[in-house]
Amino acid sequence: MRHILRLLPKPSHYAGAEWGAVRKDPATVSVRIALAFPDLYEVGMSYLGQKILSEAVNRREEFWAERVYAPTKEAAEVMREHGAPLCTLESDTPLGEMDAVAFHLTHELCYTNVLFMLDLAGLPLYAADRDASHPLVLAGGGCCFNAEPLAPFMDVMILGDGEEALPALLDELKRVKAEKLSRSETLLRLKDLPGVYVPAFFGEAVQASAQDAAPGGLPLVPLVPGYERVEKALVADLDTAPFPLLPAVSCGQAVHDRMSLEIARGCTRGCRFCQAGMIYRPVRERSLHKLAELTGEGLSASGYEELSFLSLSTGDFSALESLFEQSAARCLSDQVAVSLPSLRAGTLTPRMLGLMAKLRRTGATVAPEAGSARLRAVINKGITEEDILAHATRLFASGWQSIKLYFMMGLPTETDEDLEAIADLAVKVLQCAPRGAKRLQVTVSVSTFVPKPHTPFQWDAQISREETERRLGLIKSLLASYKKITIRWHEPRMSWLEGVFSRGGRELAPAVERAYRLGGLFASWVDMLELPPYEQAFEECGIDTEAYFRERDTVAPLPWDHLSCGVSRAYLLKERERALEGKSTPDCRFGACVQCGACSELCKEPEIHAPGIRPRVNLSVPEWKAAMDAATLDESSAPEAGADRPGDAQASGPSGKPLNTPPQAREELTLRAGHYRVWFSKTGPAAYLSQLELGNVLERALRRSGLKPSFSAGFHPMPMISFGWALPVGVESLEEWFALFLRVPAPLKEIAERLDAALPEGLRVLKVDELGPGKKVAQPVAEEFLLTYLLPGDDAAARMAQWREFMSAEHFPWFSVTKRGSRTVDIRPLVVSISERSPVEIAVTFSWRDNQYASPLKLVGAVNEGLSFKDFTLTKLRQMFE
Repeated sequence: MRHILRLLPKPSHYAGAEWGAVRKDPATVSVRIALAFPDLYEVGMSYLGQKILSEAVNRREEFWAERVYAPTKEAAEVMREHGAPLCTLESDTPLGEMDAVAFHLTHELCYTNVLFMLDLAGLPLYAADRDASHPLVLAGGGCCFNAEPLAPFMDVMILGDGEEALPALLDELKRVKAEKLSRSETLLRLKDLPGVYVPAFFGEAVQASAQDAAPGGLPLVPLVPGYERVEKALVADLDTAPFPLLPAVSCGQAVHDRMSLEIARGCTRGCRFCQAGMIYRPVRERSLHKLAELTGEGLSASGYEELSFLSLSTGDFSALESLFEQSAARCLSDQVAVSLPSLRAGTLTPRMLGLMAKLRRTGATVAPEAGSARLRAVINKGITEEDILAHATRLFASGWQSIKLYFMMGLPTETDEDLEAIADLAVKVLQCAPRGAKRLQVTVSVSTFVPKPHTPFQWDAQISREETERRLGLIKSLLASYKKITIRWHEPRMSWLEGVFSRGGRELAPAVERAYRLGGLFASWVDMLELPPYEQAFEECGIDTEAYFRERDTVAPLPWDHLSCGVSRAYLLKERERALEGKSTPDCRFGACVQCGACSELCKEPEIHAPGIRPRVNLSVPEWKAAMDAATLDESSAPEAGADRPGDAQASGPSGKPLNTPPQAREELTLRAGHYRVWFSKTGPAAYLSQLELGNVLERALRRSGLKPSFSAGFHPMPMISFGWALPVGVESLEEWFALFLRVPAPLKEIAERLDAALPEGLRVLKVDELGPGKKVAQPVAEEFLLTYLLPGDDAAARMAQWREFMSAEHFPWFSVTKRGSRTVDIRPLVVSISERSPVEIAVTFSWRDNQYASPLKLVGAVNEGLSFKDFTLTKLRQMFE
């Protein structure tokens, strides 16, 4: 794909120029795998799972894991036009030449994107049509616990934790390659590995009656003796599990462009709607010692300016207060912001709130899920209205001005009174703010409940699109008069599509393929979701979509019964009964084992038979429970209302997250002890970085280098870096520069060496000059570029002749359209000279006197009208100053 990079939109997303990208010699590795994320680069680069698996594979010298993301529709059109197959980022290798391609299935709306990527790679879509010459097509992720709509397209799926399971699979793949086994023989070998599910080894029960069938399909039966049920793979100890200290760092802004640190895995709160809370059991925490090590080394290696603590329930981490305390000093001193996901009301101690107020002061998120106490009991949420309001009061008192509340509508047994309770609770949260507080905002975010597999509600019905709109309209009407309450909602069309795919079986596979052929792609993007292709596909394939939303018989087989997440069917049925009775089930970490089946050492009849699997936390249950009980009683350390409000002078991280930096530290950050101009080259994949992306890359390189840049003053401090004329995307340069202030001066050679060692491929430091103390930096008055035509001789000669005609003209009017509007300008004065160096090369010197700068690419296009970007290259050779 690299030969067409200059023709692709956002070419940096396909160039593979990221810092931290792993490059190996193909001749030295035995097995190569492409980790494929079926969504856009900016989403995939945020996904921690891919980074973890990349680390797990690449730490083995004989394996090489590379990345690939779904291109945009526009990029795919360019690829097809030029016959360019989908390739990996690191080595630009076509996916068809890999040993395996592994897809991350994080949600059901990505299924057509999987076929999109296979098709662009030139691979047969169906597993039955692939042979030993094709790579093995794998899938992993939460959806694999019911990805039956994709089963005919997959060779293998991996259930559960992949850090150990994927390298084990590659070990076996290495052996079968050496033995030159057939595809069927390979699959027979792989099926015995932990967590490995081979869809081809299960088929529909021919003798099953119609009443035994799930909507549109029949129950599955094993086709290979002894392979009746697939158990998920589990990592017992997160401290010993691979974790990326240096993942590939996004060149541009990913959706979540920060260092994500997984502090724990699994949750046993037992929310009955939550699939993740069931399939990722048991709870396993990383130790404080390990987290301190990962934080320090990870931030230094990556250069990230923001740290995020991740788990299914971060507020339940047994040593969260200690974790905050050990991280605070590092983050404050280095202008690193800290972000948290949704926190459970009642799990934050006053001390932790105080630390959070210093480290992060954006919006806080609380997830009541249901508005009424009755419905929260049904879903086993385990928090009261008093908990929620007390939590909101503390947040407002600690300086937060924005709180987001997450709710679901369509939950089992829900009535209009429960919906009215959502509005009532939102108003009460708003009233928790101190009087006179300004810029307050409460956001009510509402999504439609989808009954997910492997949950107590997997047998329940899902409300229709029409009913979703009605219930949403009711909530909107109840809150319409409150200016400080904003309503956001999940797109009902997405929830409808998700409801079909999440509860369906293999009978949906033809509809997935047909929807793809009809153009159904990127269904998780509101601006790209087109429902007609899916509706047409369902109709053509004879799929009664309404059947997927009805309540199901609890004794009938389900499409995912042969896949074990570790939680037993008996436990799920018991929890459903308790839900209908309005009974809560306590978290097993605080009391007796609930016999769900996920812990092999605690359950009488465990679903998981791996030894050593049990909850692992930093504190013992009595210590943890005592700490949480004390937190709800001790208010003495809570910040006073109005103290240290967001309106006070603050510093912030480069990502815009305010940091409550002490005044002395703030003064140190703004010191300007040295001013330097750094000269560098920008070639190869780095040529496709935009100016905005380049600034982001350089800022993180400075952090990695250990150099101490000066920061601007004010509410959002930024490193004091300035640039020369912006280089167009796709243009290389042998002589670029940027200027920066350092608060701690260093020798010129040391600056050059340290910064050069921290730059990604294509960026190289040439030299460093010292500048005066003033902020103003001289700009070049002229620049020389080498224009090289990639055209046949006669065509190149014709283009060279156009330059000679241009130089002989007195004027050359050019109609230009910019963001500021359109205008006609004379560009003849902008070209000082030309020099023909060969029949296909010409050096052009542009004049930028009086700040008359124009894009060199556009100027070339003006002189050589109609010239395609694929027909030439442009390289900056040198810059000239007064």
